[in-house]
Amino acid sequence: MRSLKPAISHLRAADPVMARLISQFGVLDYRPDKDLFTSLVYSIIGQQLSGRAARTIYNRFLALFPDAKFTPELILKQEPARIRSVGTSWAKARSLHDLSRKVLDGTLQLDRLSAMSDAEVISHLVQVKGIGRWSAEMRLMFSLGRPDILPLDDVGIQNAFVRHYGLNRSHKTLSAKMQKIGEKWRPYRTIACWYLWASLDNRP
Repeated sequence: MRSLKPAISHLRAADPVMARLISQFGVLDYRPDKDLFTSLVYSIIGQQLSGRAARTIYNRFLALFPDAKFTPELILKQEPARIRSVGTSWAKARSLHDLSRKVLDGTLQLDRLSAMSDAEVISHLVQVKGIGRWSAEMRLMFSLGRPDILPLDDVGIQNAFVRHYGLNRSHKTLSAKMQKIGEKWRPYRTIACWYLWASLDNRP
């Protein structure tokens, strides 16, 4: 991602809530994950879990492999029941196998993602069982450094909109109202989301 100065200036001017959060938390700068395959494995394991629970299960998963290092080949050598034994669900164990198979057979070409549009990345990643739009958006934000992603299905982001913008979480118009507020953040919606997560002391 390029210099954050234009993003910070834009968000401050566009939205008083963002201006307040930026003043509170200063300049946030998340460095992109270096290994897309590893980050996808972590995303699958951590789905619908708190950060602490995700890290605990991921560390148990690492312990299945020599030197705590895994590859698609090594994951496929682990029986789903063994993966399940570290605390994942059966669905997540199957997803990890499907991810590994699709990387090895070329269905999933992680080295090409950086050249794809945001929409193309999402379409490419959701070929894997267990990777939905939310997981793909997290990789756009935290692996590929895309600056203008608004993950409407993220519970933390929803909670932050409720807290800071007075939205009704249970109302059917929640997503539409989130999108409308987010329009003023373009083309830096990712950076705005950093501040929303920070306000909850929470990052995916």
